[in-house]
Amino acid sequence: MLYSTTTPEQKRAALRAMLASGTIVQFPGAFNPLSAKLIQEKGFDGVYISGAVLANDLGLPDIGLTTLTEVATRAGQIARMTDLPALVDADTGFGEPMNVARTVQELENAGLAGCHIEDQFNPKRCGHLDGKNVVDTDTAAKRIRAAADARRDPDFLIMARTDIRAVDGLAAAQDRARALVDAGADAIFPEAMATVAEFAAIRDAVDVPILANMTEFGKSDLFTTKQLADAGVNMVIYPVTLLRIAMRAAERTLEALKAEGTQEAEVPNMLTRARLYELVDYEAYNHFDTSVFNFQVPGRPAQSLGTK
Repeated sequence: MLYSTTTPEQKRAALRAMLASGTIVQFPGAFNPLSAKLIQEKGFDGVYISGAVLANDLGLPDIGLTTLTEVATRAGQIARMTDLPALVDADTGFGEPMNVARTVQELENAGLAGCHIEDQFNPKRCGHLDGKNVVDTDTAAKRIRAAADARRDPDFLIMARTDIRAVDGLAAAQDRARALVDAGADAIFPEAMATVAEFAAIRDAVDVPILANMTEFGKSDLFTTKQLADAGVNMVIYPVTLLRIAMRAAERTLEALKAEGTQEAEVPNMLTRARLYELVDYEAYNHFDTSVFNFQVPGRPAQSLGTK
């Protein structure tokens, strides 16, 4: 009932243990708190919170328009609804090294298990678009060093994302990854790798966990977890998958409603009322206060509602 019963400290320790386990872990992207609950229910290892999704949810493009307050608030709302560790996209850290330091502490306060900070210029752009610009190695390292120095919980994961492969090539990405680890990064997110072999090349360059971004319509093919694990990848994210599928379903339903004057044809594709109530756990709230859930849900027997 209400929020997660697992503390942020426990989630951070769990994330560290996952990354040290030698197995690959999957973090689908949540686009709201309820989808985070669904990710947990379906047995995934953790929840990813995409900067693109947070921006798009506000009707904005992913070009660095969101603020630290918006990201920390929404990420915290998502993280508190699940017992799983949540990793959040912190873009470029929202400013200079001192801003990066504050970003880390705000995300700690919000209950996140970790964040990643990238080496693009601000304003940044989506990692799978052309025309990206990256800062020099010294500037990128200062961001990561500030983040690592600012955290108060040593288990809070500082991941460094580098977009340099698309700008200067794979060898530059290897060099940048090494420099970011030296600056204090606990893990590396090499963005927009073109092949499995390129992920393996990053694995050869560093000894820390590495992340693969399996976003649709991007620079990378949608490799399987086995392919990525064989290349030495430790974590895979699916950042916008749920938002894309949900918005397409919403678009399709609105089109049907406009064309036909009723949503009847789309009802079989919907989450039922009973399933939605199950997901938000109405029954647990009723155990706390029997006046909360004292009505019959169509399709469910009365005895299952806690209202005998």
